[in-house]
Amino acid sequence: MARVAVVTGGTRGIGEAISIALKDKGYKVAANYGGNDAVAAEFTKRTGIRAYKWDVSDFAQCQQGIKLIESDLGPVDVLVNNAGITRDGTMHKMTFEQWNQVIQTNLSSCFNMCRGVIEGMRARKFGRIVNIGSINGQAGQYGQVNYAAAKSGIHGFTKALAQEGASAGITVNAVAPGYIDTEMVRAVPPNVLEKIVARIPVGRLGKASEIARTVCFLVDDEGGFITGSTLSVNGGQHMY
Repeated sequence: MARVAVVTGGTRGIGEAISIALKDKGYKVAANYGGNDAVAAEFTKRTGIRAYKWDVSDFAQCQQGIKLIESDLGPVDVLVNNAGITRDGTMHKMTFEQWNQVIQTNLSSCFNMCRGVIEGMRARKFGRIVNIGSINGQAGQYGQVNYAAAKSGIHGFTKALAQEGASAGITVNAVAPGYIDTEMVRAVPPNVLEKIVARIPVGRLGKASEIARTVCFLVDDEGGFITGSTLSVNGGQHMY
């Protein structure tokens, strides 16, 4: 029987690529999204992947969403925590709302989602959790104290949960993308983007499909000896 995979932020950008790649590998995929109904509807029509709307920063909504997916598709064996936002600004100008929105959406969502699936995974003695971090959580980034803190927190969260899940057949890993050719990165001014690419040893932006391929590797049934790891997929920009 096909395993059920949930991808948060799964209808756009990197999340979309992960959702499609998992479906192509034979998983029954549920893609969570937070706001854009039109994009989600088009995604489902194009891919055949069900989209489920809820706010991943809200604990109760996450529990309800997981229960609905399990009712529709079956127990969740694979969770990919990909949802994330940016609210950039230097510390002396950043508001509490900018800080809190990013921490809740990018980091607290990992707790919200993992808490909803971990007991079932432990009972079945199988689980695969992948948390999407960032190069900026490893190296820091000017104007992103909120984002860098959240993504760095994901890396620590991953290592701790990996220790808890190991004896129950649950692996927990992180993927730390560098600069990927997504809508968000393409919105960067051309002169700034040119400078970013100049710092990437392989000489180009990454592809969302390359992150998706990494996730597929980590969640495979045969991946049980890889846990607590952070795989950096950044073209050599930061060797951590």
